[in-house]
Amino acid sequence: MTQTTALPLAGVRVVDFGQQIAGPAVAMVLADLGATVIHIDPPTGPQWKHPANGVLNRNKLCLQLDLKSTEDLTKAHQLIAQADVVIESFRPGKIKTLGIDFDQLRNERPELVTLSMPGFASNDQLRREWKATEAIVAATSGAFTDMGFNRVLMGLNPSFSPLPLGSAYATTLAASSVVMSLLSRERNGRGDSIEVPIAAALMEGLSYNSVVIENMPDRYFTMREHEITYRKENNIEFDLSYEDLQEYLDPFYRTYKCKDGRYFYTVCPSHRNHARRALQVLGIYDELIAEGLPEVSDLHQPIAEWDGETSIGVYPLPKKWADIISAKMKTAFLEKTSTEWGQIFGEGQIPGAPHRTTQEWVNDEHTNAAGLIVEVNDPEYGLMKQPGPIVWLEGLAEPMLTPQPRRNVKFDEALNSLLILAESEQTTRPLGKDIHPADGQGWLSGLKVLDLTNVIAGPHSAAFIGRFGAEVLKLDPVTPLYDPLIGTLFTFQTNMGKRSALVDITTDEGREAFNRLVRSVDLVVINAPERQMKPLGLDHDSLQAINPGVLFCRLDCLGGPRRGPKTDFIGYDDIIQANSGIMSRFGGPDTPEEHAHLGTLDVNCGFAGGLGMAVALYHKLKTGEITRARTSLSAITNLAQVKFAFDYEGRAPFDEASGRQALGNDALSHFYQANDGWFYLDAQPEELVVLDRLEGLRGVADAEDIAAFLREVFSKAPAAYWIDLLHEADIAAAQPLGIEQLREDYSRLADGTVGLDRGSYAFSVYEDHPSGHRVTLIDHYSIRPTEASVKALRSTEAFGASTREVLAEVGYSKADVDSMIERGIAGLGWGREFLPS
Repeated sequence: MTQTTALPLAGVRVVDFGQQIAGPAVAMVLADLGATVIHIDPPTGPQWKHPANGVLNRNKLCLQLDLKSTEDLTKAHQLIAQADVVIESFRPGKIKTLGIDFDQLRNERPELVTLSMPGFASNDQLRREWKATEAIVAATSGAFTDMGFNRVLMGLNPSFSPLPLGSAYATTLAASSVVMSLLSRERNGRGDSIEVPIAAALMEGLSYNSVVIENMPDRYFTMREHEITYRKENNIEFDLSYEDLQEYLDPFYRTYKCKDGRYFYTVCPSHRNHARRALQVLGIYDELIAEGLPEVSDLHQPIAEWDGETSIGVYPLPKKWADIISAKMKTAFLEKTSTEWGQIFGEGQIPGAPHRTTQEWVNDEHTNAAGLIVEVNDPEYGLMKQPGPIVWLEGLAEPMLTPQPRRNVKFDEALNSLLILAESEQTTRPLGKDIHPADGQGWLSGLKVLDLTNVIAGPHSAAFIGRFGAEVLKLDPVTPLYDPLIGTLFTFQTNMGKRSALVDITTDEGREAFNRLVRSVDLVVINAPERQMKPLGLDHDSLQAINPGVLFCRLDCLGGPRRGPKTDFIGYDDIIQANSGIMSRFGGPDTPEEHAHLGTLDVNCGFAGGLGMAVALYHKLKTGEITRARTSLSAITNLAQVKFAFDYEGRAPFDEASGRQALGNDALSHFYQANDGWFYLDAQPEELVVLDRLEGLRGVADAEDIAAFLREVFSKAPAAYWIDLLHEADIAAAQPLGIEQLREDYSRLADGTVGLDRGSYAFSVYEDHPSGHRVTLIDHYSIRPTEASVKALRSTEAFGASTREVLAEVGYSKADVDSMIERGIAGLGWGREFLPS
């Protein structure tokens, strides 16, 4: 690939009024991709005083303006007049009261893209005026109450996690929306006014928490779920210890202690080859076979028709074999250190990784060599290790690995930087009277995508862009690689809106069908390590030989902009959670625990894949260059941990809230128990004086132990009383809600819309789901453009439902297709039942 050295968003001009994490993070992503960003703080500096500002504001020119001052407001408007994109993250309507009216700006300049990122949606009449901190959004959205089966069995509710997941999901979603709007603007001259509420982004990111499949077959319930049901039915207390809990985990989906006293996490439960390889390198496979380990040839048939009791590659395993295999695996792991096992699993193409802390992750040989961690000489903290880019284009990533430190400038320098760019811009979009009228089309209308992905992250990336008008064809093998839990159940979300075809591309005839499909699309997407690209014929030269101009996007586990020692290792969300410190923080270093939310990193990696595809499309439209978009779970964990994933000489200890007993960040940001239940207080140290003036809280500012003082006081009145009192003083507080309650309050029958008008929470119930079950899912409602449309995707169709239609469209006759199906070159399904019983 011969390409220019300019980054893909070079020339794009951004004015960033964002505060806290989400707004500045979106602007950071755009700046990393080449945009020129002016970041504006109030005269007192950023609202959030934190070293992470050195990360969030890199590659930016920073200045302070007082928008309450007529002179500084005029300066802000001068900057905006030269901008392509304006970003704000205040409460709904706040930016307008400060004198910056997005509607008026876009009436005057329809080419402008504006982005608002409130905590709660502007049409959420109940919560729009709340002080929506990260923790308040999380508490209200069920993120602290629906913390997984482990916490239920241990009787821990609420729980707490300091990960800023709402902001992390909102960052990739909002950055994607900006780039897609810029892409559309190149064609029609129009920008858009976009809102991405943090609460809605969090709900989409934690979408697996929201799924309900009524009358789901028993085979999909884990040992933990059975134990929860048993205890509820028999009124038994939820009091499992961490040690006892381990025996309810699948042997291929749990933590093991190693020779060095440290821990190793395996995640290979639903893929027959991965599980077999794990048992073989552990030296116990032959032993298990000799003891009668059964094997089922076709896991996608109903259990009643299986030719064996169970099989490796089935998740969850029945308790009998789970106990046998776990015991042997526990003994085997003690024979080598966690580092040695990490190398053995990685080289053996088995998903597994040693548990490590975030400090170790930031300073790891691989993350630094691969460009997942970069160095920035920050003016305040000196040489910092910081997260690398979250998306990049192959061949254009090198400049992204040497970010410029944030730089404080005067107004004139900031304005001149924008004026120089504006004067040198070679405009390629319609201008003035040539700007098209708003047509209500999706930003990606007409785009055709071939989706070769599997599991969660990859399929989510293609499903994500479908809502904006992309037409996605999901191509899978005739014989499935995964069991139905991962292979089918997950697709109820990940394959929405896609047509499904089954073709064996390892055969000559199947390969020809594949080539025809590649010729019919604009973009191909896969999740796989780099080493597989040439053998699969998916390297750049091979794809361009089939379809010159076709774009490509690849997601993987440990990949970065450069190669590193672990680039070709495979893995899943949980692997990176373990290796990057998320599990050690959540459970505690000595008792690491999977972060409760299924798809914590996976779904956001999918959103990042969508961002990468949008960037590649924009770059092609602007320059004609054909590129390959990239992201990885490792890049995304850095965004999820942006509050922690940095290091520098003299850095404060990595001692953020950790472990199962953690209920907050500190005494002022913490869960407290009122006389009728829990609520979360999220006050800042400077607000202590405000708390001290409130009825019932006087004396807190002088208390020797603030936490003890607040525990005592708050226990004397109902949570609603305290929350109302705190809200009147503009102190952040909220009761923790559960997903079940949110579903009950905000679900409706699927109606062909995506709930943009329904506030911060919206679920759809699909009564006629193709699986034959009644299914409830979170809406695709977090990105809310004013002019472009967002499409309600149809339910996931059964595997192979469109095979005949798809093959006919690329030139095969009915007789050809019949023959291909008869000989197993193509298929019409993985079993008689979409979701096998």
